[in-house]
Amino acid sequence: MILLFTDFGWSGPYVGQMHTVLRSTLPQMPIIELMHDAPAFNAKASAYLLAAMADHWPVGAVVIAVVDPGVGSDRRPLAVHAGGRWLIGPDNGLLIPAARALENAEWFEITWRPERLSRSFHGRDLFAPVASQIAKQDRSGLVPLRAPSAGHDWPLEHGSVIYEDGYGNLITGLRPAKTRP
Repeated sequence: MILLFTDFGWSGPYVGQMHTVLRSTLPQMPIIELMHDAPAFNAKASAYLLAAMADHWPVGAVVIAVVDPGVGSDRRPLAVHAGGRWLIGPDNGLLIPAARALENAEWFEITWRPERLSRSFHGRDLFAPVASQIAKQDRSGLVPLRAPSAGHDWPLEHGSVIYEDGYGNLITGLRPAKTRP
C-alpha cells in the first residue's frame, strides 16, 4: 500500500493530483491518507509526528512524506528503506525520526527525473512516480547514500507540542513510556 503524509491541507487539488499519478500506474494499489495537515512548512515537527505513526505501517508499505519548504531548491530527494518499509521525501530531516524508529535504514538519493519537473510540486512530479516504481520492486534511479544531509543531528525526541487535533488533543514529539507487564 501507499501511505500519504503531507502539509498540503485537506482541500484543494494537490492530494488529488498525487492520487492521479499513483492510480495511473498502480490502479489496484490501496492508497491511505495518513495526514494532510502536518505542521505546515515545519519539517522538524512533522518528522516527529510521522515517526509516531511508523509502528503501525505494515511491512511493504511505501510512505510518501512531503513537508517541503525547500521545494525547487538544491535539496536532494530521498528514499529510505527501513524496517521493511520505504519512505520517500525531501532531504530536510523529515524522514529521519521515522527511519530511526523503524531501524536498519538504508538511504538512497533519488536520481531519476521525469521529463517535466515542476519547481513547486515534487510530490506529484517526483515523489509519487518514484513511490510507484518502488511499489513495483523497481529500484532504478536510486543511488545509495551514507546518510541524509539534513536532520541527522536531531534528538530521538522533541519535547514540545507539535500538533493539536480537532478534539483538542495535544501531541508532542516525545515517545510513549514503555509500560511494565
